[in-house]
Amino acid sequence: MARLTMAIDLNRCMNCKACNAACKEQNDVGIGYFWTWVDRKQSDKLEEDNGAPSHDFYYLPMQCQHCDNPECVTVCPTGASVKADNGTVQIDLDQCIGCQACVSACPYGVRYLNVEKNVVEKCNLCAERIEEGELPQCVLNCVGMAKWYGDLDEGIENFDGPLGKKLGEYVQPYEEADIHHLADSGNGPSFVYILRNHTWQD
Repeated sequence: MARLTMAIDLNRCMNCKACNAACKEQNDVGIGYFWTWVDRKQSDKLEEDNGAPSHDFYYLPMQCQHCDNPECVTVCPTGASVKADNGTVQIDLDQCIGCQACVSACPYGVRYLNVEKNVVEKCNLCAERIEEGELPQCVLNCVGMAKWYGDLDEGIENFDGPLGKKLGEYVQPYEEADIHHLADSGNGPSFVYILRNHTWQD
């Protein structure tokens, strides 16, 4: 089974929100709802020379982590939330009853109830695009070329980005210690975050 996911080079993310806009356009995400957004992470430490807040900060794109062991799938009473053969986590909207059990079970806050439709929505990694061999829209439109997409089983160095680039051929060198994941509460978040010369904030 494939494990399709993203690797994100946080040193290249500049919070331009192009990924957010591209996602909303591609997936017809309604006003006030978001399938992807960007958080700002900053160290609590103060600068030693003047006591000012630390400049050790970075931007963290957030969306469904398409976990290896998603609790949202386990708690779904109708089978609407499923782990697909390609490793992504999908929602069958015809089966969703809007109970929000999955919303409560997600430790990353990436699911929400669309009150107009009474169904839960989230990032589906542009399922219709990846089925056609295309990049997810947020990857294709990443201005800083921070987002990369591929199969974890083939190694992140082989992940694809815009302009036919491969992560391993394009991004600046990184060490094993520069690779991070969101805090794992047993779900096994699959997204890979690369961060150099900054303090990783869980």
